[in-house]
Amino acid sequence: MGRLSRKKQHKGDKPLKEKYRTKRKTKDLDEIHEDMKPAKSQKLLNQEADFDKPGAGQFYCLHCAKYFINETSLKTHFKSKPHKRRLKALSIEPYTIEEAERAAGMGSYKRPEKVTVETQSAIMETDNT
Repeated sequence: MGRLSRKKQHKGDKPLKEKYRTKRKTKDLDEIHEDMKPAKSQKLLNQEADFDKPGAGQFYCLHCAKYFINETSLKTHFKSKPHKRRLKALSIEPYTIEEAERAAGMGSYKRPEKVTVETQSAIMETDNT
């Protein structure tokens, strides 16, 4: 009979810890949907220079709620996989109180509708023309 191995008490805890950490927490999808409304989006995309933020707050991805240091890094971010995943996640309308009530049995189920989401570079180009 061989030696008994020690018990690994907290072996699989790291992904759970990282999931619930607030150190790198980004905005939730419903908050980003609020930011995508025209009045709020213009305010976020045309910010005053704030030197505490990366790139003085001038290069902001509206969909990912993230600041970048220059325009080239912002444009490469638009082609990246995380940005495309975020656009796909934003294409479904956000969860509402009415949907929660329907799920609890206070109404008939209605499938969440699709929302068309474009990358903001396309939005910025259409504003200039």
